[in-house]
Amino acid sequence: MSKKQENSYLTAIVIGAGMRGSVYAQYAQIYPDRLKIIGVADPRKFYRRQLQQQFNIEDKNCFSDWSEASERDKMSDCVIITTPDRLHKDPAIAFAKKGYNILLEKPMAVNEEDCREIVKTCQENNVTLTVCHVLRYTPWAIKLRELIDSGIIGEVVNINHTEPVGFWHFAHSFVRGNWKREDESSSALLQKCCHDLDLVNYWMIGKKCCSLSSFGCLSHFKKSDQPPGAANRCMECPADVESKCPYSAKKIYLDQIKQGDTGFPVCVIAEEPTMESVTAALKTGPYGVCVYDNDNDVMSNQVVNMQFEGGATATLTMMAFTKSVCTREVKVYGTKGELSCKATSAPVIQHFDFLTGVSHEYQAEPQMVKGMMGHGGADFHCIHSFVNSVANGDKTTISTGPEESLGSHLLVFAAEKARKEKRVVMLQPDGTYN
Repeated sequence: MSKKQENSYLTAIVIGAGMRGSVYAQYAQIYPDRLKIIGVADPRKFYRRQLQQQFNIEDKNCFSDWSEASERDKMSDCVIITTPDRLHKDPAIAFAKKGYNILLEKPMAVNEEDCREIVKTCQENNVTLTVCHVLRYTPWAIKLRELIDSGIIGEVVNINHTEPVGFWHFAHSFVRGNWKREDESSSALLQKCCHDLDLVNYWMIGKKCCSLSSFGCLSHFKKSDQPPGAANRCMECPADVESKCPYSAKKIYLDQIKQGDTGFPVCVIAEEPTMESVTAALKTGPYGVCVYDNDNDVMSNQVVNMQFEGGATATLTMMAFTKSVCTREVKVYGTKGELSCKATSAPVIQHFDFLTGVSHEYQAEPQMVKGMMGHGGADFHCIHSFVNSVANGDKTTISTGPEESLGSHLLVFAAEKARKEKRVVMLQPDGTYN
């Protein structure tokens, strides 16, 4: 009798014990009768040890390199892969060949060829692949699709979707952080907005994108915009200059510590965030560098224009310079009415009927689970769906399986091709483009 049959719970190895890996692992803490974390791989001893202690993982199942785990005989039912973007493909391929079911952080990979290889390998080895396009699992996104599918607004003519990244969040992640350079990670559109193109695909029910264009720019975070007299590091910047800069690392990080908050983003820049450790990190590390004197090159603002079968259109706008942080806004225009929603902590979908002139509101409050409240509770519902699928042997219950996720990634790659080549890119029904 297998361990799974004896204990009923699934087992998993976490590959990449950083923020995303630890978030998904929390599911095993909430539902120990459903999932047990029995292994971890991460080159960083602090984070590896942290997860080991949290889940009482045996020393023999703790690895500094994921390949050590993949070379073993199959150890668990599942693997949770949350390595950096460019390190997704190799572990995904290796573990799929060993028969592991895979929960894979988005993006799947940073180019089309690698994404296709991951999908092909998972299908050939008959393993479950769930890609963490977690926003498909939010109640507001699901309710919006249900309303569209009901015909309440007639035929969809246009979807207008906006992703407001947030001024300080963009500075943290895309100017100073891990995703500041495309050659080291991926484009901002892929890293931040493969979620959003996936949602547009999800809502444009039964229609495939047939052409698109894209325009973008790196605005403001450039040497030419650096204030006179500014230093290379915020900690060394003259007070009269630093005090007027909204992107000052002192404001973003030290002010948070002063308020007693050791969560995101300060938890990213210091293993154990304190005033002393964060100050030291700002003096020597990447998060203390002036946003105007860095080597970042990803887009700070970008639009993607899409035309779908039958003539429907859609627009995605990614914007760094916003007060709101990742609070998506969407409007869906139909022949009989329109729907709109702002994904706040308590989202409401507003419907206006052209015939009656009556407006109606639909509540779509997040279904929060303590300890896994990220993305409006969607982090929980994504891994919950994955665990249920594997436990029941039913891949049809997954919203973000290999084919759906590949299709959304192809839209991103096509959009980046259109932006870089300054032209309209045509897509075929099978997702290929030229």
